[in-house]
Amino acid sequence: KRELDMLLATGEQVSIALMASAFCAKGQPAVSFTGAQAGIKTNDKHSKASILDVQACQVKQALDEGKIVIVAGFQGITAVSYTHLTLPTDLGQITTLGRGGSDTTAVAIAAGLKADMCDIYTDVDGVYTADPRIVPGAQKLDEITFVEMLELARLGAGVMQPRAVEYGEHNGVAIHVRSTFNDVPGTIIREEY
Repeated sequence: KRELDMLLATGEQVSIALMASAFCAKGQPAVSFTGAQAGIKTNDKHSKASILDVQACQVKQALDEGKIVIVAGFQGITAVSYTHLTLPTDLGQITTLGRGGSDTTAVAIAAGLKADMCDIYTDVDGVYTADPRIVPGAQKLDEITFVEMLELARLGAGVMQPRAVEYGEHNGVAIHVRSTFNDVPGTIIREEY
């Protein structure tokens, strides 16, 4: 699983480097960061790691310098405990976060930056009472609590990954689920509404 994580992480890294290069070519200052460079520390559960901590110092510095910051989602690096090192391989290993890892990364970076809200862009314009692609009468919710969203996610609603919702709840970061394709306000997931 370690080698699979090494391989899977490269796809995200190629994408962020190409995106940053495209912005720079258009005269917009941009920088890309791997999960490790963005300060995302995880446990050692390869292919389904959990984020333990985010130290987004480099991300904040780049933003303060006016740069567009592009962070590789879906990945991090194992936290290192220098008092318990036994082998050189104990030094930070690349991990991937599993399904929904990019949403979880976005919420974690928002928490690391002490942001109040994280916008998640998806193929629907919010959280609905049912899947709007299947149920024509589904109603979009303006707001929903973290607890309610977790229940929907655990029952199969694919709009948000449960770990992203949990990370937002535990770190006080509201999540705004909205469409990639329009500017319509989406659904805000928060503690209470």
